[in-house]
Amino acid sequence: MTEAALATDREHILEKTGDLWEQLRGERIFIAGGTGFVGTWLVEAFAAANRRHRLGARVVLLTRDPSRFRMRSPHLGNDPAVSFVVGDATTFDAPSGSFPFVIHAATERAFPASPECPLSTFEPDRLATRRVLELAAERGTRRFLFTSSGAVYGGVASEIGGVSESYNGAPDVTDPGAVYGESKRVSEFSCTSYARAFGFEAVIARLFAFVGPYLPLDEGYAVGNFIGDALAGRAIAIGGDGTARRSYLYAADLAIWLWTMLLRGRPGRAYNVGSSNSVSIRELADLVVATLSPSSTVTVAKAALPGAAPSTYVPDTARAERELG
Repeated sequence: MTEAALATDREHILEKTGDLWEQLRGERIFIAGGTGFVGTWLVEAFAAANRRHRLGARVVLLTRDPSRFRMRSPHLGNDPAVSFVVGDATTFDAPSGSFPFVIHAATERAFPASPECPLSTFEPDRLATRRVLELAAERGTRRFLFTSSGAVYGGVASEIGGVSESYNGAPDVTDPGAVYGESKRVSEFSCTSYARAFGFEAVIARLFAFVGPYLPLDEGYAVGNFIGDALAGRAIAIGGDGTARRSYLYAADLAIWLWTMLLRGRPGRAYNVGSSNSVSIRELADLVVATLSPSSTVTVAKAALPGAAPSTYVPDTARAERELG
């Protein structure tokens, strides 16, 4: 990515957020997971707004490796308004002072169950959420944002199309592969319970799929893998039949949505975050090839079953549009 491209994205964020930032004037914000893909974009938006509006706000990022973040994003890691707490989200020592605003954007990578960790991702994800909620309870938090996932809905029938927040589906509790969605469901419940008990306002953002600068190109995200393969001149390999439908929101827009939800979302409310415009995985691969590497090829591992409905992972975003603009 180029600095010019990031500068364009920052201007887009500032144009679309307007006076949103005034609530942060002189305040401190704590972000768990502040150096991952989602967290980095939260910090990009914050740093740009903090400078433009002279907010005098400060953000503290929880991370395992601040030096790595400074190397990758020196303009953020060396910003005087940005500081770090080094630690794991499940066990970190809470920094001193109050944090009127807290964002929990840390999440565990999915990993298989083992005798050492039979609950896989579930237990560390649950413990991390509880630890960040304890910080909010102890440090005078007023507004709390949790970045959950569309995985809380479980499998969604293709005829439904975009899934709304009122959908009553859920992951299959007998499927160990549903551990990520189950952990997010428990974390959502924890957020609303702590908020009620300790008197702060919690908002839940159910994240779907995204694309843009800072997205890892080798960590299992389809669009990231496709882009990485195309840039390297490799063939793009689709593991399934290519019919599954997904949607992708651009990263700068993700930052706009999340800061808006933290500062203006209705307390106790869950909002889908993503694009409502679906694309098949095969169409996505073809688009990446046409854009980045026209000489690359696309291979599909399986033939589509005649008459089979494609799997769908696309949000209905009407609630966010209606309530938050």
